[in-house]
Amino acid sequence: MNETELGSIDATGQLDADDRLKPEFVRSVIDRVEAGDADGARALVQPLHPADIADLFELAPAEWRPSLAAAITDLLDGDVFAEMNDYVREELIDALEPAQVADIASELDTDDAVAIIEDMEPDDQREVLRAMEPDDRAAIEEALSYPEESAGRLMQRDLIAVPEHWSVGDVIDYLRGNEDLTTDFWEIFVVDPAHRPAGTCQLSWILRTPRNVAISDVMKREQTLIAVDMDQEEVALRFQKYALISAAVVDGAGRLVGMITVDDIVHIIQQEAGEDILKLSGAGEGDINEPVVESYKSRVRWLIANLATALLASTVISLFEGTIERMVALATLMPIVAGVGGNAGTQTMAVTVRALATNQLTRSNTWRSIAREIRVAVLNGGTVAAVIGLGVSLVFANPQLGLVIAAAMLTNIIVAGMAGVLVPLTLDRLQQDPAVASSVFVTMLTDSMGFFAFLGLATAAGLAG
Repeated sequence: MNETELGSIDATGQLDADDRLKPEFVRSVIDRVEAGDADGARALVQPLHPADIADLFELAPAEWRPSLAAAITDLLDGDVFAEMNDYVREELIDALEPAQVADIASELDTDDAVAIIEDMEPDDQREVLRAMEPDDRAAIEEALSYPEESAGRLMQRDLIAVPEHWSVGDVIDYLRGNEDLTTDFWEIFVVDPAHRPAGTCQLSWILRTPRNVAISDVMKREQTLIAVDMDQEEVALRFQKYALISAAVVDGAGRLVGMITVDDIVHIIQQEAGEDILKLSGAGEGDINEPVVESYKSRVRWLIANLATALLASTVISLFEGTIERMVALATLMPIVAGVGGNAGTQTMAVTVRALATNQLTRSNTWRSIAREIRVAVLNGGTVAAVIGLGVSLVFANPQLGLVIAAAMLTNIIVAGMAGVLVPLTLDRLQQDPAVASSVFVTMLTDSMGFFAFLGLATAAGLAG
């Protein structure tokens, strides 16, 4: 791309109709970096939102990311790193000095700073923390002391808390007279003398209430409190269930230690939903920026597990070699029974895993859910069995073969429905993630039962006699 073409790129038209960076814009920035024109690259990137700058790094070839970072260093603030893909961010962080990482982390809310620092090597982590201001270091060290993916890691510590004996006027004066207070908030937490949450008060209520009214008369006493060690997935479910905008986080003694806001929860919901889908397929984290070796390691073990289940299914087939030799049509029809059963099991398994993840399926409605899935399986099995039975009878001019495959199909779909709900439930009761291993067991059961039912019924009916 020559200079004329580079200059023709409109710096205000970087995004397409779907708010994604245009390929020609990304190429233009990389071409300027390659040509050593840092000022030109910076001029193109400067109008972008931090999230779009983060996208630019993800879209840029990996070998050009360090050079791009060097060209636009002054634009790489904490907001950009907070929006960046984990793998891309780690790659860039590794290239920075501890003092630079400390400066970036100091610009962020505690939860975003923790997200940057928590995945660093212990030695690098200690160097970065030593380079930070004491207050920032203490907040991050406290957050790192909580379990991964817990509310303690997720929460923000910059919040507004006022005593319950204050008036609305006291609160307004406090907010106006303290420049060090956080500026991004829409809800104030009211605490008792022991610093335990007593209620919450929206800014709109404060602005519309006379100054002499006690804040305790304005606040809402009913609130959803989040334990500091609660898993982030459970936190997200609380926000979803109670339509929360923010929630107080409390320690073991019930004292207010932070807050979680809905913008963090949107990210968590997306992350958890994506993880479950990827776990069902055995695809690991499924990130296109994940190193090839890590993707290989996360996927190959499930392929090996599937290989083992396939060997089990082939063992079932070997039991009926004589039957298959005498009637070749059976070999043609076997994959249909196993394949449709596998799809039926996957449907039920996906519904069950989602229900478990969203707390729709609990101990109180387990048997009702199992009965429901069995009824659905019977209806599906009956319909599919009728279609395949009629089709095979007509194609092979063998009504008996049609009845056999219909019976096998009905049996396998019912088994698939039961496996699709019972396998995830069993794993969940054993405190194992049902999204991880369910597909392996369900596939094994549907394949083995499909082959066994079809070939067994064919043998019993004397079709190959």
